Amino acid sequence: MRPVVLCFSGLDPSGGAGLQADIEAIGQAGAHAAIACTAVTVQSSQQVFGFEACAASLVKDQATAVLDDLPVSVIKSGMLGTTDNIAMLTQLFADGSIAEGTPFVLDPVLVANSGGSLGDEQTLVAAFKKLLPYATLITPNTHELRALSGEQDLRLGAQKLCEQGTYAVLVKTSHDFESGDIEQYLYIKGEMVHESILPRLQGEFHGSGCSLASFIAGRLAMSDAVVDAVKAADNWITQTLRAADAPHPTDAKAQLIPNRFIDFSK
Repeated sequence: MRPVVLCFSGLDPSGGAGLQADIEAIGQAGAHAAIACTAVTVQSSQQVFGFEACAASLVKDQATAVLDDLPVSVIKSGMLGTTDNIAMLTQLFADGSIAEGTPFVLDPVLVANSGGSLGDEQTLVAAFKKLLPYATLITPNTHELRALSGEQDLRLGAQKLCEQGTYAVLVKTSHDFESGDIEQYLYIKGEMVHESILPRLQGEFHGSGCSLASFIAGRLAMSDAVVDAVKAADNWITQTLRAADAPHPTDAKAQLIPNRFIDFSK
């Protein structure tokens, strides 16, 4: 069968982010998405109102069922929501439930782009630091990078995460609204190996981070090297955002939903 990416992520009722974004993006990358649902959120495409995390034992049972059944090539995590869920995923790597050497894309979700806390940031950061050594690639925005590394300088922050065991860090500047275009920096083993400049499109987008990380995971499952997967994802995400759907077309400030099914051949 197609290569399998096992995703740990939450349910977004609007379909813009979370596990739906994972499934669509990974499918577009050519791989098959399996899901361990970590939380059920109450959110629209514009705002998070609340969430209820799944018990770590339930998430573990979902993941184990998949790992025992399907040939999982890559792990991807998005919203984990609680320290128990982060610790559970860490343990799956530590005890060999997830095969040693399995690529792992970690999207360290602390706050949803549509607003609202998804958990206490300080405790989430402490738990994430134990998961970092298992990550092949971590995809933080600038807020997440600074929170995880304790460094304000983006270069030093990326290098610090690599020093803590992460193989590669993709720094996303999309949340730095004072800048013009979106700059992304890929660090491998502490050295910057690729820089991309993406156009900052008009409007804000719901689920762009989930989509980008999941497409990269899908391309890793298809045997791309990290640099090649990131380059392919840059091109893909730009096109999905250009074709994004507008749930509230008369509201210029309303968030748009990436069109992950656009036919890019046209």
